[in-house]
Amino acid sequence: MTVQAPFKTKSGIPITIGTGSGSIWKDRKRANPENKEIPKEIISTIESSLLAGFNHIDSSEAYNTYDEVRQAIESSGKKREDLWLTTKYVGGSSRWEAPSKGPRDALEIALKALNTDYIDLYLIHHPFLDPVHSYGYTIEKTWAELVSLKDSGKVREIGVSNFRVQDLERIFNIPDVKYAPVVNQIEFHPYLQDQSPGILDFSQKHNILVEAYGPLTPIFRIKDTDSGELKTDHPLVPVLEKLSSKYGKTPAQILLRYTLQRGVLPITTSSNKERQKQSIEVYEFELDTDDVEEITKKGSEYFHRGSFVGLF
Repeated sequence: MTVQAPFKTKSGIPITIGTGSGSIWKDRKRANPENKEIPKEIISTIESSLLAGFNHIDSSEAYNTYDEVRQAIESSGKKREDLWLTTKYVGGSSRWEAPSKGPRDALEIALKALNTDYIDLYLIHHPFLDPVHSYGYTIEKTWAELVSLKDSGKVREIGVSNFRVQDLERIFNIPDVKYAPVVNQIEFHPYLQDQSPGILDFSQKHNILVEAYGPLTPIFRIKDTDSGELKTDHPLVPVLEKLSSKYGKTPAQILLRYTLQRGVLPITTSSNKERQKQSIEVYEFELDTDDVEEITKKGSEYFHRGSFVGLF
């Protein structure tokens, strides 16, 4: 099955695959917190993604890149109503403190920084909420506040990220819950086809769109632990080379198309304008069923988790 994202921008345009605004830039900011200069690379990357055809920007209060996103949108000349903006409330856990006092507070900060009066999709970034470190917020209390924000019109859709089956069930079990999550954004790629046991199937059976971060992990993130160099001896290397030749597409295009055909909407990031264009072109071809199955099978022979290591 090929996912057809059920969402449209406020002006009625179907949303595309997403472009990210965190990852490497977030890490650079954390490494050099004294540098307050806004990195132009982030702005130009998001701007050129929009000009290439993306209309879906993924963000979070954890990334600390709202100013860059705002400037990129302004520079692109794109109308706000033609774009789909996602952000996430982080919440504290036993490993970190909440960066804001709650979902409403985090949203108001985002709205001001992004210079907008609404967010298209607001997610709970993770399920590991500890009320001791989150100003008293549990999953249930957080969801109730997201429901209120949706009713207020400041948020169009609400969902979750990195949630397991048991976490989603906690929301489903809230008495008289008004809305269910419409999205569960998780790490997904052939080397991690279920971020947590059964989550892909469970989400899809409950009409929750699964979004994938890290969909290109087999190409860009499998590295030798000693040298830091990319490894070339894992199972998908020859498969992607073969399929790239068969379809006349890059390995990245093959993986993004694979993700779509697994019923998952990928979120990807590249500062390379040609790769951005190639990413949008994944809507223009289709993988044979046997090739999707081969990627799935070969991917299951290797394991790699890039985020929230030790928490699942």
